[in-house]
Amino acid sequence: MCGIVGYIGSRSAREIVLNGLKRLEYRGYDSAGIAICNGKTEVFKCKGRVKDLEDIVTRSGIDGTTGIGHTRWATHGEPSETNAHPQVSYKGNFVVVHNGIIENYSQIKRHLESRGIHFNSQTDTEVVAHLIEHLFLEGSLTPEQAITAALENVEGAYGLVIICTMEQDRLYAAKKGSPLVIGVGDGENFIASDATPIIEYTNRVIYMKDDDIALIKRNELSLK
Repeated sequence: MCGIVGYIGSRSAREIVLNGLKRLEYRGYDSAGIAICNGKTEVFKCKGRVKDLEDIVTRSGIDGTTGIGHTRWATHGEPSETNAHPQVSYKGNFVVVHNGIIENYSQIKRHLESRGIHFNSQTDTEVVAHLIEHLFLEGSLTPEQAITAALENVEGAYGLVIICTMEQDRLYAAKKGSPLVIGVGDGENFIASDATPIIEYTNRVIYMKDDDIALIKRNELSLK
């Protein structure tokens, strides 16, 4: 757990998310990652500094107008590229960044493994990603319904920002015990674990409350 930044709008998500992660470096971290939507969702991660991540993403030439990023301070699992966020669900439909600690992650993981679902990382975040995917596929739910259902099974603290790769015009966010702040712009919106990455773009902020689930689009924002 450490820092989260998300953006949806018309500007460079790569630039805004990476700059936001730099502003969160004061929190301390051991790895970093970013997901960018550009028709498909590209994920880049590394052990080390945001500057190392920036070099990797810049060399790729990939950019888009929707993205999420994370700096991680290891809690479940050692510092590594594999354990860095974003974590991707087993069919690739959900991309998740997360602050907090899922207290019952080992129980959920055992249940999912019993259904033949394979885990690549040691993180509780991957458990959340796979649980959402599992409920989405098995329950014939919408992405939003699957996220809501997954959170009903989760115990602990979380600040989650989620991309559904089939719905690249929106971000989902959920908060319980770990802060998330939404920045409201003109034709663009932001989300972060604190206001530091947002304030250079907008002074209109909404502090999510516990048990809030947000749907964030370029020109639309709803909280439930």
